[in-house]
Amino acid sequence: MNNIVLIQISGDDSPGLTASLMEVMSEFEVEILDIGQAVVHNTLSLGMLIKIAAGEDGVLKEVLFHINKLGLNARFTPIADEKYAKWVDARGKTLYVITVFGRQVIPAHLGQVADILSENGLNIDEIHRLSGRVSLDPEAKLDRQCVELIVRGEPTDETAMKSAFIDLAHDQGVDIAFQRNDVFRRNRRLIVFDMDSTLIQHEVIDELAKEAGVGEQVAAITESAMRGEIDFKESFRKRLAQLEGLDAWVLEKVAKRLQLTEGARRLFPNLRALGYKTAIVSGGFTYFGRYLQKKLGIDYVYANELEIHSGRVTGRVSGDIIDGQRKAELLRDIANRENIRLEQVIAVGDGANDLPMLEAAGLGIAFHAKPIVKANARQAISTLGLDGILYLIGLRDHETIS
Repeated sequence: MNNIVLIQISGDDSPGLTASLMEVMSEFEVEILDIGQAVVHNTLSLGMLIKIAAGEDGVLKEVLFHINKLGLNARFTPIADEKYAKWVDARGKTLYVITVFGRQVIPAHLGQVADILSENGLNIDEIHRLSGRVSLDPEAKLDRQCVELIVRGEPTDETAMKSAFIDLAHDQGVDIAFQRNDVFRRNRRLIVFDMDSTLIQHEVIDELAKEAGVGEQVAAITESAMRGEIDFKESFRKRLAQLEGLDAWVLEKVAKRLQLTEGARRLFPNLRALGYKTAIVSGGFTYFGRYLQKKLGIDYVYANELEIHSGRVTGRVSGDIIDGQRKAELLRDIANRENIRLEQVIAVGDGANDLPMLEAAGLGIAFHAKPIVKANARQAISTLGLDGILYLIGLRDHETIS
């Protein structure tokens, strides 16, 4: 029979508290089997699971005396061997991370997420706030909030659970991500972006079409293609043909008015600081990809080369059209070149032609995406900007550059 005791300590936090407690315990033959500590609003919650050697029961008296002297509260709970053994076995279960984020995260959101987890037999191990502290000053209010839950177990029906998360996210105006919490989740190394309507707020071919006076015709074809209603290559050729004869100087004019998507300027410095390689893999045009490459410091750009003769657009591209399958191939090529496993790759896109690369990556994110893309992608961001990706890789606001 082992003498195992759970010690739970709570009260006002202060420097040196844990050190002094360990000093008391070091006078006895005690083994720490588990330990965890959290501080919420300067209030400490410290838990220790200890095994006390025979004849060393006096440790509990000394710990209690010391805790009372510090003005803290304590609870001691004996743990039966069978219960401890069951707990040890449970440590081998799979860990998942649930990220709940949006403009605001309220108790109702977390409560409904917890209900879905409970219905699927998953137990919450840890809860962390990744977003910054909330000021009471209305003028300084955060425009984003994020809470991360670490859960343990195997879902009884993963497909149904994810569907429930999607419905909840849609109804409540939040995003909910569900990832396996493995070594790859914590060690992503490459992030590949679609360009149009992902890195920038435009479809460049639509902008060129406006300059050519065929904006409405091209926009209708673009929207149909992004919804997956017609083949991308077919739609691309139809749209390109509408641009025949356009003056090439218009490309620079369009590039200068492109607006970056919310969060892009914050995301890229942080990715560089973390050592990420970045890439644009786009069904758009290299001219605009290189423009963004200079602005954001992107490592790779792959897009369609717009054919120009005698200063005018011909309505064709040089080489093969980059469609969905080619995007996935290029993602794999970049990962191989950088000696990065696919599990360490993030892909971000909004259209149906992005689905193959979202599937190929370890983390595929549908960003403010069309319904067909959200329904088929494993993760989605619909409420925040591109910097919401930082939450999906586990970064806290105070850990970021800006």
